[in-house]
Amino acid sequence: MSTTTTVGTFTFRPLDPLTDGELVHGWVTHPKAAFWLMQNHTVADVEREYMAIAAHEHHDAFIGLRDGEPAFLMERYDPSKVELVGLYEAQPGDVGMHFLVAPTDTPVHGFTRAVITAVMAELFADPATERVVVEPDVRNKAVHALNAAVGFEIAEKVAKPEKDAYLSFCTREQFHAAVGAAR
Repeated sequence: MSTTTTVGTFTFRPLDPLTDGELVHGWVTHPKAAFWLMQNHTVADVEREYMAIAAHEHHDAFIGLRDGEPAFLMERYDPSKVELVGLYEAQPGDVGMHFLVAPTDTPVHGFTRAVITAVMAELFADPATERVVVEPDVRNKAVHALNAAVGFEIAEKVAKPEKDAYLSFCTREQFHAAVGAAR
């Protein structure tokens, strides 16, 4: 699926851990990606991390393209099997999500909001997706604002091994209401 916005056309392709490892390494080790907790990872570490995701039955990673060029990362996972096991009452149709916009020296106003909107549209393009679940670090104020802009509501604070997180949910209806999309 592709999403056309005022800042470009967004498409998705599966992340290839070996081909994309160096590119993604530059993204996840950038200071703006501190909440990804990969600041000290080598390229080989990043390749291993994404090989494990590629091999996992309930976790996928994608490169997001803007007008055909790599511009962001999206991960999709089953929160009842990955990330949030035992931390909340999973419902059928729950899909977990992470996203990261590539660092740039020439920021485009509204780009990150367009990315999260495209990511959500991509997830909801699957009719089996009823609700998107996220667990951002409680200190990540920027992502909380972006999440709210696309319809997420914080349900509770949860303690994960690596962070305290705000467990947040967004239904298809909340997303459509937030972004003004047609049902």
